[in-house]
Amino acid sequence: MKVLETGPGVWVATGEAASGRLTPADLATARGRPAWRARQILAGRALLRDLLAEVAPGDAGEPVVAGHNGKPVLAGRCRTGVSISHDGDHTVVAVAPGRRVGVDVQVPPPHVGDSMVRRCAARYTTHLHRLPETLRHTAFTEIWTVQEACVKAEGTGIGGLPWTIDVPPYLDHGDWRALRWRKVRELIDVPVACAWEATP
Repeated sequence: MKVLETGPGVWVATGEAASGRLTPADLATARGRPAWRARQILAGRALLRDLLAEVAPGDAGEPVVAGHNGKPVLAGRCRTGVSISHDGDHTVVAVAPGRRVGVDVQVPPPHVGDSMVRRCAARYTTHLHRLPETLRHTAFTEIWTVQEACVKAEGTGIGGLPWTIDVPPYLDHGDWRALRWRKVRELIDVPVACAWEATP
């Protein structure tokens, strides 16, 4: 497991996790799902359990349930924010004791259409089109991961209209509403972003 503190008390992790911390409820959540989805769920839960054990050990065994809009939350009175994201073979989790958090990982697509660029990065369309194609796809994907991380942290999901969030392609961090966000480039070789509540 590779762990990075992206902001004060905000932790992001990726990599292999020890499955020994999975709870019976975690295993039950994956039961009956297609094999690929069960693997994905268990990889996310195992990684989350390991990160919780490291940075919020008192919450490491708390049940994970679906909150508003399907966002994973720790059950009970726990105030530790959690977030899980998957894309392809990549799993990334975030933990933020005492505050809301969202994380997103995306593998850049082989092609990003003009309409998608205009929708998600309207103010920066010209800037993105000046980049070489492979860099453009990565820069666009970084924008999208920030937008997704923000609405995950807010708990609104796609209903939060992530494509309307202004994310300059040339900035590594910023603010949106009551959240702070950061493009997490040190973790893995595909775009990852984390957003968290600025004031717990």
